[in-house]
Amino acid sequence: MGLAHIVVLSAALLTLLFLPCVIAVVVCADELPPRPWRSGRRRDRRALRRLDRALRSDEPTPAPVALEMPSIEQIAYDLRRLDQQRRGGPTQHSEKWRAAVLRAYDQRLCLACQCLGLTEHLEPLEGMDRDLERLRVEGELQAAGLALH
Repeated sequence: MGLAHIVVLSAALLTLLFLPCVIAVVVCADELPPRPWRSGRRRDRRALRRLDRALRSDEPTPAPVALEMPSIEQIAYDLRRLDQQRRGGPTQHSEKWRAAVLRAYDQRLCLACQCLGLTEHLEPLEGMDRDLERLRVEGELQAAGLALH
């Protein structure tokens, strides 16, 4: 009699433990990833081999398409917007955001100098030297008639 009670209690406890798991699997069965079949893996290996052969070929790759240069008006607008962002807003709270905005601002300064035929040396510089070069470039752009602020 005692053994029958143990078996019944064990079965009841196991049912209580595993029933929520079984229900979750049944309800979420459509969200489970499909089981990979053997032929799918073979197909993937073939595709990877073809890609590997294509990358090893000595054929020249096509040159990337050159992007159009934005107009000087668009560059000036971007410079004013980025200048406003670097002086306030989220850049005051996040160092990564500030670095990204400064990088974008410097790229637009380089584009503006390229459009107007001015010399700039922002790329190789870092730290205080870059800040001073940025100020010099801003001054030259303003002297050339570009409204930055």
